[in-house]
Amino acid sequence: MSVYDIDLFLRNKEDREYSWRWQKESPVWNAQPGTAHKALVKLEQAGMLTLLATQNFDALHEKAGNSDNVIVNLHGTIGTSHCMKCHQEYATADIMARLDEEPDPHCHRKLKYRGDMPCNGIIKTDVVYFGEALPDGAMEKSYSLATKADELWVIGSTLEVYPAASIVPVAAQAGVPITIMNMGHTQYDHLASRLIHEDIAVALPKLVDETIAENK
Repeated sequence: MSVYDIDLFLRNKEDREYSWRWQKESPVWNAQPGTAHKALVKLEQAGMLTLLATQNFDALHEKAGNSDNVIVNLHGTIGTSHCMKCHQEYATADIMARLDEEPDPHCHRKLKYRGDMPCNGIIKTDVVYFGEALPDGAMEKSYSLATKADELWVIGSTLEVYPAASIVPVAAQAGVPITIMNMGHTQYDHLASRLIHEDIAVALPKLVDETIAENK
């Protein structure tokens, strides 16, 4: 059974209950920001981060303290949810808190045009499930800001998943210097002006501190 398959999720109650329960018990939901996440907060606070395009949907950048102004969640986020019928937004934490009472969450928003009857639409997390499109404007914003940047850093990505990986050649074509920080090699290493094959938890905070110091 697939947790992130939109067709299965919509198909029946049992699949939705399984998906919600699995997500609540998964390491993704219970994860906490690490040193690398906190380093990116420091970079933003220094006024040196204009785009944080991430394929991770764990909401750790938000938890760490990066702002919505710079974060682009290319594959959505588990931090928020919405009603698939009326589009009411929910904090996923609130849904998870009452999952034992309501294992198949539905929207309780009262609709004025229906005499205050509840919407009763299906609620899902804002993670992009298989079969769904990426969030509107996510790639366009990423391309636009990446091509205008002084530098582009690729942190911990194999650069094998598209369309996210295409940000690198697009930025390179615009003449933006590229740093790739990843333990393994990637198909776009030849486009990088700097390659860092070190533990991100150590290497990224170091790079952030050096960059801030150089630009004071």
